[in-house]
This record gives sequence, structure tokens and C-alpha cells, in this order.
Amino acid sequence: MQQIKDEEILGKAYDSKLMKRLLGYVKPYTKYVVLAILLNIVVAALGPLRPYLTKVAVDDSIANKDYHGLLIISLLLLGSLILQSVIQYALTYYTQFMGQKIIYDLRVKLFSHVQKLALKYFDKTPIGRLVTRVTNDVESLSDLFSSGIVMVFSDIFIILWILIFMFAMSWDLSLVTLSVLPVLIYATFLFRKKVRESYRDVRFHLARLNSYLQEHITGMNIVQIFNKEEEEIKKFSGINGDHRDANVKSIFYYAVFFPTVEILSSVAMGLIIWYGGGEVIQSTMTIGVLFAFIQYTEMFFRPIRDLSEKYNILQTAMASSERIFKLLDNETFVNNPANPKEFKNIKGRIDFKDVWFAYNPDEYVLRNINLSIEPGETVAIVGATGAGKTSIINILTRFYDIEKGSISIDGIDIRDIDKRELRKFISIVLQDIYLFSGTIRSNINLDNPDLPEEQIINAAKTVGAHKFISALPNQYDEVVQEKGATLSVGQKQLISFARALAYNPQILILDEATSSVDTETEMLIQKAIEKMLVGRTSIVIAHRLSTIQNADKIIVMHKGEIREIGTHQELLAKRGIYFRLYQLQYKDQEITKTA
Repeated sequence: MQQIKDEEILGKAYDSKLMKRLLGYVKPYTKYVVLAILLNIVVAALGPLRPYLTKVAVDDSIANKDYHGLLIISLLLLGSLILQSVIQYALTYYTQFMGQKIIYDLRVKLFSHVQKLALKYFDKTPIGRLVTRVTNDVESLSDLFSSGIVMVFSDIFIILWILIFMFAMSWDLSLVTLSVLPVLIYATFLFRKKVRESYRDVRFHLARLNSYLQEHITGMNIVQIFNKEEEEIKKFSGINGDHRDANVKSIFYYAVFFPTVEILSSVAMGLIIWYGGGEVIQSTMTIGVLFAFIQYTEMFFRPIRDLSEKYNILQTAMASSERIFKLLDNETFVNNPANPKEFKNIKGRIDFKDVWFAYNPDEYVLRNINLSIEPGETVAIVGATGAGKTSIINILTRFYDIEKGSISIDGIDIRDIDKRELRKFISIVLQDIYLFSGTIRSNINLDNPDLPEEQIINAAKTVGAHKFISALPNQYDEVVQEKGATLSVGQKQLISFARALAYNPQILILDEATSSVDTETEMLIQKAIEKMLVGRTSIVIAHRLSTIQNADKIIVMHKGEIREIGTHQELLAKRGIYFRLYQLQYKDQEITKTA
């Protein structure tokens, strides 16, 4: 909860550095901004022009019974209203268009940045928070770009035009009208302060609500199996109640502020009628001027209310942009070399030399790893949970960089190779299968248009997936739901095998690839694996020792170190760690058979 609270603490209501960065995204659309400002100046003048025309109609036409003049003024009023509507349409369209273009650019940049971050970043960052950054926080900036930055000029220009017309007609009545302004400024300042505090509370409780929802929907099976529904509803009700109360508190300040503005507007109008009416009675002011000032008073306080709304938009945008730029400024990268070495037509020799690796500083999970794998060789890695097996894969693929030593492929240090080029020659089948929403075809070729259909089908046939895919109503075009929810675990595993094989990798990595399937499917996959491994440098991480007995070399790891290397028979003869692991599994199998 403290982490959420820290995330939702608001910085400055206006931060010039953040605004400068935000305006950097506006720069490509400068022509739209200039056009919008020009339209704002015109449309802001057309509103205050109507009371002035009304004044002319009353004093010059009605007072003198000039029907022709009154008709002209009426047509001018109608024309100004139509012109204002047309310009307002164009202004709204262009500002919204510009805002959506900017938001599109920002969201693409944010998503692109997230994809480039190293896995180390995702290890410590909740996925829900990243989703919020790319969706909610970016959307919060939409109002700023669409109706905040540009439209605030509209309110300012309206106020300026009103003041110009008012002082041009009567400077003393203008001062009377503005006499309530100090009270209004103080009320606005107080409102901003209180709303700012309540807004922070709303954001804090909303973050709690989102976090709770994501966590408990994801873990719904645990909630239901342990019959915790009622308790979780009570907890949710409490968090939801806090969010409701925070919103009610913010509504209270709005409910006080806007009537206050209305009261001050009424007071200003009363002063105008009192002072201006007296001037009219004394014949020092015309009735048309008094009538125009009443209209100006109604118009004057409207943009002030709007500016208060714009302040909230600005505050929301500042809070969101601070979090967005914090993510964009994060440089947890696995960096590419400045001058990457050429990496083509590899044979697949892998060498680990004195490799040390830690996920957290000085907490080494791999120590002094020395290992050579010949081209086309199949190497199995075994060991207890936490021995460092998967870490070997993580550093070979440069998901993480090592602290000491070197890893080379065909004699080239992998840190001197472009990451994308390196990974073109490696395919991985993980224990945790992940399928994307789409079709079976798109999950095999990952939407790569350069991968021939024949290659996809051949890969599926090789791993034994073609049979069940062909039995589906739409075959390779069968829709796959999120995470492959409509497919069995075995079917998903076979698709992941086909995906790995379709790219024809020189180096193949299987990480506990058969741990989630039944015995029948495992036998099918084992046959597929035998075909997949031919001619490729392969690393197989296995829990079931029976699946790797034919490996060219077996690496036994224990507490981050290589303890034993040899073939299945050689390691059994040593009667060491591998022998004990094999003995334990053999006993388990015997117990299972007996049962």
C-alpha cells in the first residue's frame, strides 16, 4: 500500500520542466496549434461582440425608432452567432485531432520503450502499473492536449475581449463590476488547494481499488477453492467505500465553489444595476450600456469557472506525465554494442568462461561457470530447484548480462553481438507456455509474413501438432483465446514446440518443456524432440531424468555451481549428486507403480 501511496503523491500543480517535455510532443503539430490559437482569438471576440451590438441596437436604433438600423444589427447578431458556431466547430475538430495524434505518438513511444526494457525491470515492477501508465495515464494527457493547452487561450482571450469592450464603453462601471474580483481570486485559490488535496486522496484510493481488483481476479481460483468470497467482498467494500468518500469530499468543494462564483456574479450584477441604473437616471449613461454590462457580467464569470476546470486538467496531466516520464527515463536496458560484430552462418559452439551472475548485487546465483558445448551437441542441465538452471538460459540469450567472465558463440562474445541478431539464431520452449490472442497460425509464426505456410505446417507435423490442429473447425485459422484458454496444456505445449521449430534455429533451448504434459503427450513430444535436436546445438533443462538419458553431455548443478559433467552412465557410476537425484526419482516411480 505504501508503494501505491508513493506513486500517487502529487508533485507540483505546474512543473515547467514537465510541461517543456510535454510540449516537445506538440512541436510536430505546431501548425495546428497556431491555427487553433488564431481561431481562438476570433471566436473569443465574437462572443463579447454581441453585447456591444445589443448596446448599439438599444441606443441607436430602438431609442431612435430606426427599424432599418435594428434589422441590420439583428442580422449582424445572427451572422456573428453563425460564424462563431462554424469557427467553434473547426476549433474543436482541430484541437481534438491534434490531441489524438499526440496521444498516439506518446503511447507508441511508451510501448516501444517498455518492450526495450530488460527483464530485470519487470521482475520488480507490477504489470498492472505498466498497463496503467500506457492506458490511464496517457489518456489523462488527452484532455490536456485536446482541451487544455489550446482551449485555455480561449478563456483568457474571452476575458481580455470582455475587459476591452467594457472599459471602452465605461471605465467607472467596469471598476464597479470588477470590485468583487479580489474575493473571487481568494475563493479560487482556496478551492484549488482543497481540490488538490482531495484529488490526491481519490487517486490513492483508486490505485488501491485497481490493485485489489487485478490481484483477486487473477487469483480467483484460490479465492473460490478456499471459500473466501464473502471476506474478499467485505475487504473490497471497505476499499470501495474509501474511494467513494474521497470522491464525495471532492464533490463538496465543487458544490461550494461554483455557487460562490454564482453569488459573486449576482453581486457584481447587483452593483451594476445599482450604480449603472443611477447613472442612467441621471442621464450620464445610456440604457444600452447598462444592458450590455449586464450581459458582460454573465459572460465574465463563465470563463473563470472554466479556468478552474482547466486547472484540474493541468493537475491531472502533471501527475500523469510525472509517472510517464519516470518510466520513459528508466534505462534498465541490456545495451547493444556500439559496433556490433558480424554474426552470420553460425555453427553453434557455446563457451562459458569463469561466468558469475546475480539478479541482485552481490547475491550470486551462478558462480565460476566453465562450460563448452560443441556444435550439434545436446547438453542437458539438471539440478534441484534454485540450482541455477534457468539462469544459464537467461544469460545465454542476454535477457540479463553477467557480472564476470564471458559467454561466446563461435568464438564471438555475445556482448559484442546485436541482441536481435543473437536471438535470431536461438529458439526457446519454456515451461510456462504463453499463447497470444489470435489464431494458431499467428501463434506459430508470430505474425511474421516472411515465414512460408509450408514451413509452419512442416514444423507442426514434426512436433505432432498437425493432427489435432487439422481436427479443429478452422484448422490453422482457429481462434486462440487469451493465454490459449480453449486449448489443453498438451496442445499449447505442442504449439510452442512448432513455434520454436518454425524459425529453424541453430541453437534450441528446452526449459522443462515436458513438465506440464501427461505421459502419452510426453511420449509424443519426446519423439518430436528427437527430431528437433538433430543438427542443432541444444540445451535441455529437465526435471524428469528419464527424458535426458540420451544427451551427449549432462551438467549437474548445485547452488549455482557446476558439480558434475558426464553422460548418463558416467554420472551414475560416480554415485554423486546425479546418482542421488536419479535414485530419488526411481523410488518415486516405484511408489507410483506400487500404488
